[in-house]
Amino acid sequence: MTFKVAVAQFAPLKAEVAKNLDTIVEIVLQAQEEQADLVVLPEAATSGYFLEGGVLEASLSAPELVSELQHRLGKQVLRPTDLVLGFYQNDRGNLYNAAAYLELGPAEAKLKHVYQKFFLPTYGVFDEERFVSRGRNLGVLDTRFGRVGLMVCEDAWHGIMPTLCAVNGAEVMIVPAASPARDFAGKDIDNHDRYRRLFRAICEEHGVYCVNAQLCGFEGGKGFIGGSMVIDPFGDFVVQAPLAEEHLLIADIDTDLVGYARAQSPLIADLQSVWEEVKRLVDRSSF
Repeated sequence: MTFKVAVAQFAPLKAEVAKNLDTIVEIVLQAQEEQADLVVLPEAATSGYFLEGGVLEASLSAPELVSELQHRLGKQVLRPTDLVLGFYQNDRGNLYNAAAYLELGPAEAKLKHVYQKFFLPTYGVFDEERFVSRGRNLGVLDTRFGRVGLMVCEDAWHGIMPTLCAVNGAEVMIVPAASPARDFAGKDIDNHDRYRRLFRAICEEHGVYCVNAQLCGFEGGKGFIGGSMVIDPFGDFVVQAPLAEEHLLIADIDTDLVGYARAQSPLIADLQSVWEEVKRLVDRSSF
């Protein structure tokens, strides 16, 4: 199956949820003009990332998110378009850093899935675990493009999460992220270079696509890297966005390549064949 993905790298206004939703709708409509089938936006796209004690005021329930988007879109969606975006979720008083998967159509917007971030960075400039709760479930779902794995930023830095998504059948990994630029000593921004190496390794090991949408802009003196990317199952970069600036990245995805990559390097099949033994080793591990 082939489809077109639009990756929207942008700088939301801090805590201005209504204005950011207006911008998100503009991005969706622009992507629709580019014939995109799937639109992916960054982590915390509705509010900005560094909210700390302001998370509650800028949070939305999943039904509120769908309703607000539907209200703004009206009947402007002329063709089926799926949307993934990061937002701070209020789930009956529990706050999460989440990613929603929606199906948009001419008649209505439908919520397909909400994934709640599992690994919450609480080190350096990050303080997530003070302000949001940890998710407890894997973000793997069936879509019209096949089986998809959702992760949010830090989740992809822990090899266990993409591995679990792949073992559970994901062929496309979608990773909204908000990563402040760090370490400028070399010719590249260190954490952006790490993301490039990280996603290449995930794609090569599991024979999957990775679609990464990054925030850009500044919040409280911290600049987000941008540099969003799409990487194919062989570890080759399909497209990359520029650093630091707003950009709409367009790429074609061909999920048939997943089968070809996995046939040439059947690592995921090897892992699936010994999965019960892996679970036994995990159960015997002590920390």
